[in-house]
Amino acid sequence: MPAAVAAILEGMPEPRDLRMYEHGGRCVITAGSAVLFDYAAGDAVMRNIALCSLRQLGFRGRTVAGVLGLTENYVATLHNAAKRDGSAALVMQDRRGTPGKITAQQWEQARQLRSGGVSDAEIGRRLGVANTTVGRALGPRVQPPGAGPAPVPAEPLFTGPGPEPEPEPEAAGAGAGAGAGAGAGGRGDGAAPPRPQAGRGVLTSRYAGAMLLHAFFARAAAGQVLAGAAQGPGDVAFLTAVSMCFALGAATVEQFKHLAAAEAGPLAGLGPLPGLRALRPELARIADGTGPLELQALFAAAMLAADPVTSGVYYVDDHFVPYAGAKPVAKGWNNKRGRAERGRADTHVTAHDGRAVCFVSGEPSGLTVTLPKALAELRKAAGPGARIMLGFDRGGAYPQVFAHCCEQQVHWVTYRRAPLAVPAMLPVITTVTYGGKTRQVAWAEETVQLKDYGQARQITLFEDGKVALQILTSDFRACPADILSWLKSRWREENFLKYASENYGIDKICDYLAEITENTKNIANPARKRASSAVRDAEKTLAAAERDLAALLTGPGLTAAAKNARIPGLQEKIVRARKELAAAIDARRPVPAKLPATEIDPDARTAVLHAGRRGLQMVLRLLAHNAEHWLSGHLNTYLQDDDEYRAITRETIIRGLAGTIGYTPATITVTLQRPSSRRIARALELLTDEINAVPPCIPGDTRPITYQIAPEPRI
Repeated sequence: MPAAVAAILEGMPEPRDLRMYEHGGRCVITAGSAVLFDYAAGDAVMRNIALCSLRQLGFRGRTVAGVLGLTENYVATLHNAAKRDGSAALVMQDRRGTPGKITAQQWEQARQLRSGGVSDAEIGRRLGVANTTVGRALGPRVQPPGAGPAPVPAEPLFTGPGPEPEPEPEAAGAGAGAGAGAGAGGRGDGAAPPRPQAGRGVLTSRYAGAMLLHAFFARAAAGQVLAGAAQGPGDVAFLTAVSMCFALGAATVEQFKHLAAAEAGPLAGLGPLPGLRALRPELARIADGTGPLELQALFAAAMLAADPVTSGVYYVDDHFVPYAGAKPVAKGWNNKRGRAERGRADTHVTAHDGRAVCFVSGEPSGLTVTLPKALAELRKAAGPGARIMLGFDRGGAYPQVFAHCCEQQVHWVTYRRAPLAVPAMLPVITTVTYGGKTRQVAWAEETVQLKDYGQARQITLFEDGKVALQILTSDFRACPADILSWLKSRWREENFLKYASENYGIDKICDYLAEITENTKNIANPARKRASSAVRDAEKTLAAAERDLAALLTGPGLTAAAKNARIPGLQEKIVRARKELAAAIDARRPVPAKLPATEIDPDARTAVLHAGRRGLQMVLRLLAHNAEHWLSGHLNTYLQDDDEYRAITRETIIRGLAGTIGYTPATITVTLQRPSSRRIARALELLTDEINAVPPCIPGDTRPITYQIAPEPRI
């Protein structure tokens, strides 16, 4: 018990005896027989003070919430706000429950205030609602054509803990559109609700920097990929908007509510982004009518057509996606937590430069099982006759993987699994120039025989006179320096998995839809375990008998006659133990090590997660990732900052650069605010000039986009 609590409750029961009594309009909080707080029943401020005091005294949040009749989330939110903001957080109004509705007259006053230049935040403060609610109801701010870009303050993408968000108002404009979308999405008749399109004029958006991603979308023909999933008019623009939201840092669909809907929708040529009640069923409708394999094939072909992989080198690796539901999903090894967990496994294929190309999903199994499926998708996307070399880590260095690649006429390269073999050839010292830097590399090259496969090329790399690593490959013609470079670049696959998980949420489960079926997977046979246990016990018995005989023969405390008298008995014990061991081994031999789960337990069931909805979201996430990858690479051509160019592109430009988007019947003009850093501003100007040479279009739209940077303000 904390010292403060012990001082107040000396001799009293533990905190679990905390109680609250309400009588005569007063609330009394006691611990045992000690009265801690006494306040009026309607005094929310005193209740909040009591809440925070109890938490600081060491009472658990669950206990305090149960005593005060509040939710644990509300207790945690108020307690954290008090620690952060002090007493000011305790005097805020209690906003739990359904807030009052805003009348039509109040919304009309809000429109007049906005036309007078009052910000949405100030309007929301006067109405008692969030600024995003005001934006959804009144729509985006529209400036007359020709007006200069209005300054947009930099705001964080995600907000901290606070009151629950206001429900969407029942008013005309964006709120009504979202409500209609929710109703249409819930009908289940397959009809897509109408989506407002971005009208004419100049729309202010804090996310205008994300419009640069359309340069890659147009290069990769993203419109054709998304059209393969579209089920109705406007679906391409809707899917583009969802991909844009992933690019803005929303790892899940639920986090879209933290974006300003009126400023995110115009990024794809839409009006305000639909609310979650309309957006979720829309995504589900599109995904349920789309074949996941066909969509993934379109995506992979588009990625290779946008930037062909001239080296022919691709990297393959598994990525575990944990599952937190209650269904009996198969288990796999979670490398992040170092233990077996329920989930699914994605096998990702990336290009030599780190771009995502294709992926397959399934139950956790291992690269030896999933690599053939991923290779089939890659060959389909690359086309017949394309040169392919697969690079993978030691997790796939098995003869069956090598043999499958050989059957498919695909080269492979990997690290040799431990223990490393002793090289038969002497090392050769060679000077290698890579990236403008020269270094000496010592290696030995030879041909080795692999069990269950055949001949392979082995390259042994030496460092400080010792064997550092050994590389196995099926390519006998490539330069050893190239092979070393290809395998070293395999870390781009690891970097992609880590980067895309943190910034694009590729390890999110997306939905919990699953099909419960019989578990026919081979699992460990309990009878085999019992037979093996009997063999181990027999081995222990034999070892103990042999130790007893050895101790008797070497013991100095007995005479020779006494030893001779006891030796026959110990020898018989050894003979008997050997017979029991042989019988145990014979009894174990016919027992299979694994059996289908249904043979062991007739009620064994497993849940197979559906791939459709998550497959659609994965395509949208990887499309956004590859767009950022392409944009950052082209920006770094002018920026020349190999350490920070990805972070600068992601945080400073895509997610942090405001501006205006001007829509006319013939063109779209994006005016971006000038970055505060001069070197970034200069690189961005050169990049926009490069993009403007071949103006891109929004997927599903034919109007060309022109980019420009706001002029530097004069002092």
